[in-house]
Amino acid sequence: MQKLLAPLIAAFAVASIGAPALAQSRIKDIAAIEGVRTNQLVGYGLVVGLNGTGDSLRNCPFTRQSLEGMSERLGVNIRGSNANSKNLAAVMITADLPPFAAPGARIDVSVSSMCDAKSLLGGTLIATSLQGGNQEIYAVAQGSIQTGSVSASGASGSSVTRGVPTAGRIAGGATVERETGFQLANMNEVRLTLRNPDFTTAQRVAAAINRTFPNTALAENGTVVALRAPAHLGMAGFISQVENLPVEVDAPAKVIIDEVNGVIVMGDAVRVSTVAIAQGNLTVSVQETPLVSQPEAFSRGQTAVVPQSDVTVEEDRGTQMRIIGGGTSLSTVVNGLNALGVSPRDMISILQAIKAAGALQAEIEVM
Repeated sequence: MQKLLAPLIAAFAVASIGAPALAQSRIKDIAAIEGVRTNQLVGYGLVVGLNGTGDSLRNCPFTRQSLEGMSERLGVNIRGSNANSKNLAAVMITADLPPFAAPGARIDVSVSSMCDAKSLLGGTLIATSLQGGNQEIYAVAQGSIQTGSVSASGASGSSVTRGVPTAGRIAGGATVERETGFQLANMNEVRLTLRNPDFTTAQRVAAAINRTFPNTALAENGTVVALRAPAHLGMAGFISQVENLPVEVDAPAKVIIDEVNGVIVMGDAVRVSTVAIAQGNLTVSVQETPLVSQPEAFSRGQTAVVPQSDVTVEEDRGTQMRIIGGGTSLSTVVNGLNALGVSPRDMISILQAIKAAGALQAEIEVM
């Protein structure tokens, strides 16, 4: 009996080694915590110190008004004067406020011209408040702008530009002045939201958490998993352990087709029922050959060019009809389609025809 079992055990061991391992992802890579997100900030300000590449005050009335308002706040009245400086520009400032950013933290800001400034290179942004969607001020930005571009022009109108000189960035150019008020430590329950909603994945996430922390997770739907921290762990400590748990992610069968670039992407769950396929191309060629019609001597005719058209039709026989039998894996489907020896663009038409025949067990999404 032992002699009979030995070969079976050896074969099972080899099969186990050769079997592919199921791909798993950490929860932090497939889900986010509801409420823990960045917040967009926006502001309006002035950039000064430009080398004659700023806004034309005659064409940009809001730039003139901003200059007059700023000067009055500093005790200088220039209203009614014929100011026509081109060393300043009106700009919009945008920034992303990270979650849990504390007052005093520095964040990057992006600066973009609003009017006819030619370049922001070498400019300095004057202190500008940045507001959130609730009109509250959360940061103040100021600093020298880096555009990473080159722009030069001559008196004759010729110019050379590399990059976008009317937009730039200030690294660490804004100081956070206010917190968003999201108090994670005071919350008894949080919700995980899957980046790719799927009921099976949501159930697997809840099951993985409950195996480590019993009765703490519940899948509410295909997107949300509710979490309740154990009594001996704080919410931050609980989330730090939960987000590193591995989970096998499930995905629906889908085929993504980009007809413009001829790109096809298929998921692992795509299956094809038994189907027979034959493919061939029809090529129509039209060749125009100009001929000169010369009249006889002493005749009243005129020399003329007469086009001659040569039309040919060629049919590429392609390959013989092949049978793609019930695909049990993505590799079987790909090998069956590759056996036809067709280009990706022809394969797009084949996949759409297979779907129309009801043999492609997947959703097709055309971009």
